[in-house]
This record gives sequence, C-alpha cells and structure tokens, in this order.
Amino acid sequence: MTDTPKKKPSRQKVYTLLVQIGRKEGDGLPKGATGGALMIYASGVDEAEAVRETVAVLKTADVAPLDVTGYGTLDERLAEGHDISDDERALMQRALDENSVIVAQMTPFFEDKA
Repeated sequence: MTDTPKKKPSRQKVYTLLVQIGRKEGDGLPKGATGGALMIYASGVDEAEAVRETVAVLKTADVAPLDVTGYGTLDERLAEGHDISDDERALMQRALDENSVIVAQMTPFFEDKA
C-alpha cells in the first residue's frame, strides 16, 4: 500500500480590491478618459500580498495604479452585509482556483465640463 501524501490546505484567500488608475500610454482606457477604477478579485495569503500582486500585474499590463482600497474576503464582506451575486462568487472562486488577479469591472472616469 502506498500512502498518497495529503495536499496541505491552501492558506490563500480572495480579496475584493478597488483600484484607482491614472492614464498611461497603452492602458486600454477610452479616448478622453482621465483615469478609471477597477474592481478586482485577487488571491493572497493576506490582503497585503493580494494588493502587491495586483499592483505588479497591473504595472506589467501598462496600467498606472494610483490607490488601492481593500474590501476584505467573501466572509468579511458577508459579515458587513454586502449583497454578493452568484457571478461575483464565481469570479472569486476562479481567482482562488487559479491563484490569480481577476478584473471584474472597469469604469473609466471623464472630466466633468460644467
């Protein structure tokens, strides 16, 4: 009989991050946008690691991250009363399964010309 080694449970969790971005050539934002915001699901052993990995991935994609706001894990968000759709949960699970950074939504900002 051979014992198959048990896989250690992953310490990875998925964090919801809101990243404000500035303009940079090749950033993929529409013409006339002054920047934008990205809703991201990123895996990490803690939120600091998820933020570091997210910023690194965005920089390699020619995006200029300016500020990152963390909203916590799924359990933390549920405890705060957030309503989380099945689609959001699926993206979070994908980020965990792939140990990745998933951009769930991009919102470009335009200057308000009053």
